[in-house]
Amino acid sequence: MASKVDSARLAAARVLVVGDAMLDRYWFGAVDRISPEAPVPIVRVNREEERLGGAANVALNVKTLSAQATLLTVVGSDEPARKLRQLLAQHGVATLLGEDPQLYTIVKLRVIGRSQQLIRIDFENQPDHEVLAGMLSDYETALGSQEAVLFSDYGKGGLTHIPRMIELARAAKRPVLIDPKGHDYTRYAGATVITPNRAELALVVGPWDSEAQLHDKAQALRRQLGIGALLLTRSEEGMSLFDGEGHLQVPAQAREVFDVTGAGDTVIATLAAMLACGLSLRDAMPIANRAGGIVVGKFGTAGVTYEELFG
Repeated sequence: MASKVDSARLAAARVLVVGDAMLDRYWFGAVDRISPEAPVPIVRVNREEERLGGAANVALNVKTLSAQATLLTVVGSDEPARKLRQLLAQHGVATLLGEDPQLYTIVKLRVIGRSQQLIRIDFENQPDHEVLAGMLSDYETALGSQEAVLFSDYGKGGLTHIPRMIELARAAKRPVLIDPKGHDYTRYAGATVITPNRAELALVVGPWDSEAQLHDKAQALRRQLGIGALLLTRSEEGMSLFDGEGHLQVPAQAREVFDVTGAGDTVIATLAAMLACGLSLRDAMPIANRAGGIVVGKFGTAGVTYEELFG
């Protein structure tokens, strides 16, 4: 059983989340017949739901735990951006939102029928310029009042300036947590911890045939990039932490898995909140692991409350 964190200390903990924000839309409906036009189900939509996605969901996870979250990102000047602002305000997430009229706010639309996802439709564009360039001064100003910085990289181009942002955070002596994306991790050099899953890590270091080989590859990458620790999320195998002290593993929390959507968001958000409270990575890891075990029992992108985690 991981240690319990004082609720008052957690409520005062401040985490700055930087990254690609999205709006998750869900259309729920009944599936009674197959289309005569093509062999696909017809979904008669009877309910719609909108949730925070991407970096916005990470910030919401921090807030759901009862810590303080500030989201720094750039959105478009469109209807999804207005909905994102509304949801962030509704959930009490502080924001530093840049607006770019050339940018489509990312929307992921999931159509659900008979309790399963039938299709996902993504709305986004690749801007022809650097969208976060004008937010660096806002970021630097915000750093002073935060206790941890979390970069939520979804590979959508919002974190082109991440090396400079990491440098500024380290100069301010703030722990830097990164949920990485892609095959080039050199831009994450100097981070406190990165949290890839198995597929993401294999993309960077290649496959491994044994625990010993995984250990060697993870530690070599960590040393090469000057990263304090690498936390590998391993689904049913739990989590492995590779740091300067060696290797620490915690088993997965045994429970029914309903939906893994956003589980990585919950894990890194919990980790950031714990580091903001002053915990070490090794003490924070079992707590983040427990949070991930709880959230996969929920539908869609969801968070974990203080009571669920420590009650």
